Amino acid sequence: MNERLVIVDGIRTPFCKAGTSLATLDADELGRVAVSALLLRTGIDPALVDEVIFGCVAQPVDSANVARVIALRAGIPQSVPSVTVHRNCASGFESFTDAYERMAAGRGSVFIVGGAESMSQVPFLFKQSTVNKFAALQRSRSLLQKLGAAAAFRPSDFAPRIGLKLGLSDPVSGLNMGGTAEVLAREFAISREAQDAFALRSHQRAIAAREKLAQEITPVYVRGKAVTEDNGPRENQSEKALAALRPVFDRKFGTVTAGNSSQITDGAVALLVMTERKAVELGYTPLGRLAAYAYSGCDPARMGLGPAFAVAKTQRLPGYSMDDADLIEINEAFAAQVLAVEALMKSDDFAKSKDLNHAIGEVPQDKLNVNGGAIALGHPVGATGARLILTALKELQRRNGKRAMLSLCVGGGQGGVVWVERM
Repeated sequence: MNERLVIVDGIRTPFCKAGTSLATLDADELGRVAVSALLLRTGIDPALVDEVIFGCVAQPVDSANVARVIALRAGIPQSVPSVTVHRNCASGFESFTDAYERMAAGRGSVFIVGGAESMSQVPFLFKQSTVNKFAALQRSRSLLQKLGAAAAFRPSDFAPRIGLKLGLSDPVSGLNMGGTAEVLAREFAISREAQDAFALRSHQRAIAAREKLAQEITPVYVRGKAVTEDNGPRENQSEKALAALRPVFDRKFGTVTAGNSSQITDGAVALLVMTERKAVELGYTPLGRLAAYAYSGCDPARMGLGPAFAVAKTQRLPGYSMDDADLIEINEAFAAQVLAVEALMKSDDFAKSKDLNHAIGEVPQDKLNVNGGAIALGHPVGATGARLILTALKELQRRNGKRAMLSLCVGGGQGGVVWVERM
């Protein structure tokens, strides 16, 4: 990388469990709040922005290209283009790395990137046969035709297809995301107790980090009431409470529960990024810069292993081994998935399959997800990648650290890794 892409600052909404505090706000409003707060925090002239790039997985049907809607409602000039990107759980990463690629191609020097997701508002759908009956009713002209079309409906026609359930299922492997975690739990012999212990630690670390995480958050006002903090972390979470939960995805033999899985979440993140040269020109002191990144594919039925595949690509670069990271994030889609990634990273056989001289290495637990992760904080899928970048850079600053390695698995069988470093 010759010209560097730097992160000037960022901000996010609270992350709230679906169906709770932010459930009445759609993705474009959550994104608008984040972008508006970012403009205020940084003082950037919106006219200087070359493009707005936002990740969103469940795009609102009434806000096509939701990034454009977010930008305009936040006060970005009409002349500034906007694009929505979608790489499932890595959409927040994609917005960031797309900005770098645009910069490298000479197509801009100042970008607002991030992600927004309202998982509460993923719609219910009608099956196609029901849609056809509605269409026939709509085409009817006479009263007799309308009555005939209406009489064709049956109670079963109104049983909805749940959009969120469909979106969290992989059509290639035939598994939902929780099912892929069950595959990894069996193949890597990861016990229920190990998963629950990991989940408990996520909550404990998130609770301990609340004051730090508050520095990232802008209030969101819902019906006159301010929502100011993440509502997923549980102060009273315990091994006993986690052990009492039943498996969700394999009720008979499974070990993956709601308690050791990421939470379904609403939230948005916005980052101001620009070339290093532009930051100097505008007088900004950035939080850090993009150092390296990679995406990789893997078996959709084992999509949770994606981080190891992506990290293996950057391992070949000098200065990007596990030992070079002061902080490490492996997004907590599922406890079983993170534990499986850790096991794979220690595997010499996996390293050989990726033409590496030795295993990636053991993940130091004192560097991993130090402020908790998606099991406690939640996983608004289009926004999580951007949150990892923001949280890691703030933590590097507090620790006077140099580099952070951020990774996540991606539904459909992919992995992403982003390395960021302080200036």
